[in-house]
Amino acid sequence: MSDQPLNVLFLCTGNSARSILAEKLVERWGDGKFRGFSAGSHPKHGVHPRALAVLDEAGLPTAGLRSKSWDEFAAPSAPVMDFVFTVCDDAAGEVCPIWPGQPMTAHWGVPDPASVTGSDLERTVAFRAAFRMLETRIKLFASLPFAKLEQASLRRRVQEIGRIGSSADEGSAA
Repeated sequence: MSDQPLNVLFLCTGNSARSILAEKLVERWGDGKFRGFSAGSHPKHGVHPRALAVLDEAGLPTAGLRSKSWDEFAAPSAPVMDFVFTVCDDAAGEVCPIWPGQPMTAHWGVPDPASVTGSDLERTVAFRAAFRMLETRIKLFASLPFAKLEQASLRRRVQEIGRIGSSADEGSAA
């Protein structure tokens, strides 16, 4: 692995919640090994307030966060991505741009907390659950021995992480 941080892009349709959470989590748990980015195919007009609240609760910085189009990261002037992860099923099913540098890709689907209806508490719980699921996956991702893994093995491990969802299988990809 290079001395330079690896660039990781998280994609979701709206880029207002899950991908934003992942962007900040990969920087926290990456210990300087990763630079996190997020974008959406149809970005919302802003970051969801509950996503910002969950990041604040976790002590993660929120300044400068915004919903961005994935077109920003497909442009020639964009940073070259090493990894691109979709975190919502809608984005996984869309035709993505051609990413410069041929990054490794995987789908890490997470239920959409912004679509949860109900009480304030139920909606907050949904955002916290999405945060925890992403945090578990990102911790596993950040702990992979990148320098020791061949590309095919790394690709398989990154894809396996995306299938982790219940507490019963949270350690199985490590």
